Amino acid sequence: MGKKDFSLASSTKESSSKKSKMLQICVTTMDAELEFAIQSSTTGKQLFDQVVKTIGLREIWFFGLQYVDSKGFITWLKLNKKVNAQDVKKETGDNAIYKFKFKAKFYPEDVSTELIEEITQKLFFLQVKEAILTDDVYCPPETSVLLASYQVQAKFGPFIKDVHNADYLDNERLLPERVIKQHRMSKDEWQERISQWHQEHSSMPREEAIMEYLKIAQDLEMYGVSYFEITNKKKTSLYLGVDALGLNIYEKKDQLTPKIGFPWSEIRNISFSDRKFVIKPIDKKAPDFTFWVERLRINKRILALCMGNHELYMRRRQPDPIEVQQMRAKAEEDRQKRELERYINL
Repeated sequence: MGKKDFSLASSTKESSSKKSKMLQICVTTMDAELEFAIQSSTTGKQLFDQVVKTIGLREIWFFGLQYVDSKGFITWLKLNKKVNAQDVKKETGDNAIYKFKFKAKFYPEDVSTELIEEITQKLFFLQVKEAILTDDVYCPPETSVLLASYQVQAKFGPFIKDVHNADYLDNERLLPERVIKQHRMSKDEWQERISQWHQEHSSMPREEAIMEYLKIAQDLEMYGVSYFEITNKKKTSLYLGVDALGLNIYEKKDQLTPKIGFPWSEIRNISFSDRKFVIKPIDKKAPDFTFWVERLRINKRILALCMGNHELYMRRRQPDPIEVQQMRAKAEEDRQKRELERYINL
């Protein structure tokens, strides 16, 4: 029952569907809300393609459509199935609306080499910033202040004494509540420290500030990790972390330091049967790692995340396709053009 197996060379197939009545769709990105009317035969891929076309995104391989299912779990829309055939929780009534969040599902190993276009960089910046400010990603106090200064640089541009007066940060959400509560500093004192760092960034362009933010954030232990509650053979509660480089097992009290690690390069096979999940190392002398989850659907989500992350892991180790090479060339051309314009305007 519910048996799935994934050898690390597997791929998924897409299916077609028939036309029927229209469905109302609301998609929230990190900085916009989009509305669509789609046919009941529309697949997840067709909806996803419509979203990325609307916002002008080309680096689509990092992203997905997230939703809350009927059981209250957060999950990702399957691209090869009809939208209305998936367990999307929707408003009741004649005008039921299917609600999705367009978010990064997979993270790069290195933002500076993998995130090419400005729109991709901005979407990652907004999502990572939100995760840090809500404490979904733990960030130490000093790093939080430095990140806040890049956040300010990205919004306001270079510090200008005559423009950025004492209260210019009053309405900005800049630090996690945990950091504010841990230290006996007033709001003005925090803002003064952040403003000092802002001044240090001098004439740094906004797009560069976004990338500096991400380069620091990607070194945080919880960055880019999807956590799942699991139990081992001894019924000990643990966390499984899935990220760009592999799988990690964490103790329940510590999501920062993994106790066991399984890099993608050292995994031969992963599979599940019902609530049981098995990781088989390439080293046949090494024991399998077996764990259990609360529901079958959680194992399905874990497997899908593993497949996507491993596919990107392999792609990074191959030459860039022509499309990506062209994107890189265009991005470099645009960067040089901006630098020239800034130089002329000095």
